[in-house]
Amino acid sequence: MTTVNRYKFDEFEADLRAAELRKNGNRLKLQMQPFQVLVALLERPKEVVTREELRQRLWPQDTFVDFDHGLNTAMVKLRDVLGDSASKPKFIETIAKRGYRFLGDAEVISEQPAAAETKVSAQPEVGITTVGKQNMVPASLPIEKDSTLPRTSRNNARLLFTLIQIMYLIFYLSALFSWENTYKASFNTWGVAGATAFVVYMATSMVGIAVRLYLISATAMDYHLLGSKYRVLTPALFVLDMIWALSPLLIADRIGLGFALGACAALVYMPFAQRTLIKMMQSGR
Repeated sequence: MTTVNRYKFDEFEADLRAAELRKNGNRLKLQMQPFQVLVALLERPKEVVTREELRQRLWPQDTFVDFDHGLNTAMVKLRDVLGDSASKPKFIETIAKRGYRFLGDAEVISEQPAAAETKVSAQPEVGITTVGKQNMVPASLPIEKDSTLPRTSRNNARLLFTLIQIMYLIFYLSALFSWENTYKASFNTWGVAGATAFVVYMATSMVGIAVRLYLISATAMDYHLLGSKYRVLTPALFVLDMIWALSPLLIADRIGLGFALGACAALVYMPFAQRTLIKMMQSGR
């Protein structure tokens, strides 16, 4: 019995041992779940692979995820890497309410067991054959490491992330709405640097409103590229959050210095909490 090492189709090659997809020899960036979907389709070209079959293969029964959303997201990423289109498919056709079908022809690069080499000396170690009816045994794909993230539902992570954005939005709107009080508080807290502090808080609050509205809307619409977009925003967002982590000092005369310092400490933690929530949201796809 032979073992499948790679699948080749068009200018692409799927390496099962390395769990990598290459185009003309160049490695493409593709996550594990989309890669596993591709392998499942390549194993049965021109046959319909049902959504239920993909669910059983990618997500065990004891795994709590939004399967439909996760599979749709994996398919979007896979088509994006292949340069394919759902409306005009070249490689992957969507079969409504059933599953998906690989339209092209796939070659299998397989490896013969060592015992077979003694019997057929003329046969090379690696040969190219046409995909048959389950007569090939795919090499085992690497199993993703257990996540160290907290165990909770993806919807809970989305809710907590949205609430944090709303909290910051309230900060910004309050500072702008009562700008006279913000001006006085800036001088009371920072002394001669009060004018600079006031300008910084006013400017960052206006920028922050736009950023928080984007994050809230992207989370509400479950934008599948939110994770990558958030990574781009992370450096600027970290600076913004650190500036506003000191904002409780502006009202220390009303809530007390100890409580203000405690609130500052909690806000310093917020950027790290948001990053964790983003990872939890992405891991549940």
